[in-house]
Amino acid sequence: MAQYSRIEVALKMKEVGMIPVFFHSDIEVCKEIVKACYKGGARVFEFVNRGDFAHEVFAELIKWTAKECPEMILGVGSIIDAGTTSLYIQLGANFIVSPILNAEMAKVCNRRKIAWSPGCGSLTEISYAEELGAEVVKIFPGEQVGGPEFVKAVKGPFSWSSIMPTGGVKPEKENLTKWFDAGVHCVGMGSQLMVKNSDGSFNYEAIEAATANAVSIIKEIRK
Repeated sequence: MAQYSRIEVALKMKEVGMIPVFFHSDIEVCKEIVKACYKGGARVFEFVNRGDFAHEVFAELIKWTAKECPEMILGVGSIIDAGTTSLYIQLGANFIVSPILNAEMAKVCNRRKIAWSPGCGSLTEISYAEELGAEVVKIFPGEQVGGPEFVKAVKGPFSWSSIMPTGGVKPEKENLTKWFDAGVHCVGMGSQLMVKNSDGSFNYEAIEAATANAVSIIKEIRK
């Protein structure tokens, strides 16, 4: 069962303003990434459903996170069907993110009051997602869909929409300012946040610093 209600998830997304997005098949790497982001101030984390046995990694990670990073809200992304949605909800996912809009996924999430953020690329899709109960709508891929200008245009007629772009978001002041000035609810960040060493391994201290910097920038923008 999810530890957090869909309203709590949406409010925390808004409060912190950024969500790290990550997958790795090695559970120990996942733990270190979550810990680094948590120490940097992130409180919502999207584990990406990618690769064989990803659900097994998630099952262990969410148990570990509840003990070691108790304020972290862990959910799962890259879900595209109702069956996989049910699987991750059974494993304790606090929210479900998808790159697409699938009404059957909405039914599964709504039945259990789980936060659901479908991927949309048009005003029609955003409107339909909200009719299906999505509190926070994802735009993906954010930059290719139209970037901050797309968000700004949507917020004209749809001022109530809560939008989360993923793709094209960087932990830099200029980039984040454009997105938040356009009116986003929060942003998702993947590879741009996950700093690596020269040998290809992850630099956990640098990831913590990048997370802290992004969180700080967002707070400053919102003043």
